[in-house]
Order: sequence, then C-alpha cells, then structure tokens
Amino acid sequence: MKKIFELFLTFFKIGAFTFGGGYAMIPLIKREAAEKKKWVSEDDIMDIVAIAESTPGPIAVNAATFIGTRTAGFPGAAAATFGVVLPAFLIILGVSALFRITSDIKWISYAFFGIRAAVLALILNAFVSMYKQCPKNLFSYVLAGAVFVLAAFLKVPVAAIIGGCAVFGLAFYALCGRKRE
Repeated sequence: MKKIFELFLTFFKIGAFTFGGGYAMIPLIKREAAEKKKWVSEDDIMDIVAIAESTPGPIAVNAATFIGTRTAGFPGAAAATFGVVLPAFLIILGVSALFRITSDIKWISYAFFGIRAAVLALILNAFVSMYKQCPKNLFSYVLAGAVFVLAAFLKVPVAAIIGGCAVFGLAFYALCGRKRE
C-alpha cells in the first residue's frame, strides 16, 4: 500500500508542477522514476516514451500507467495514472472558470503568451534529453530527418510513421545490427 501511495504522490507532483503536456513531463518522469525512486532504469525511459507515444492517449498518462504497472501491478497503474491526471483536471476546472471571468484583461493574455514560451523551452529540453540517449549513426539521423519531413510538411499520419519506423528499425537491425554485436 505504501508503494501505491508513493506512486500516486510522485505522479501527482509531476502532473501538478509540469506545464506543457507530456513531452514537458518527460524530464521530470525520468528524474523521479529512474534517478530518484529507481522504479525503472534510465534506458527504460526511452522505451517507455516510445511505447507511450505509440499507443493511443496522452504520453504522460501512458508513461505513468506503464511505470505504475511495472512497479506495483494494476493498483500501481491506477494510482500513477490517477495521480498524473488529477492535477490537470483540477487546474483546467479552475482556469476555465477564471478564464470566462477574466478573458478580457490584457495582463492575463500576456501571462499566457509567456507560458507558451516556457512550454516551448520545456519541450526542447525533452528533445535534447532524448537525443542524448538515442543511437548516433547515419541511419538514425536520416530516419529522424525523414520523419520530420513526413510529419511536419507532408502531414503523414503519426500511426503510419511509427509503423514505418518500426519496420525500418527491424530491417536495419536484420541487415546491419548483427555485425555490431
């Protein structure tokens, strides 16, 4: 029961103090779940992000559910998921009520402008953190560039991109990976 409550509190804290969505939460999830609590390894974080991104739903919820399941089974998954979702629900409930009342006030508009800049910085931080853990080879760089073009400019569906990347990764490993082992 202690571990389940600890999962809830940890993910509640992550959900409450991270703005900008799931990608902005990745560095906090890594620090709390891998570095401090040792529920998963730092290498597992990359796999968790890949799995969480590949499955339907918000990345932070999927990551919390995965870590909760690995740490304490179904009760751990429920506690971690509820913990990461509850702060956002409460904050959105409060903000939406306040926004109706204060949407015409200029300084509130400016505050949201500043928050957007901070969110961009947090997302870039997650990108840099993930980049440091990814393999550094020509295949990875070409694949990342192709995915960027497909997603940003050609509007290819994300599911197709992820499936294609899995196929290319398997093919690369089958052709070249065994030589490196």
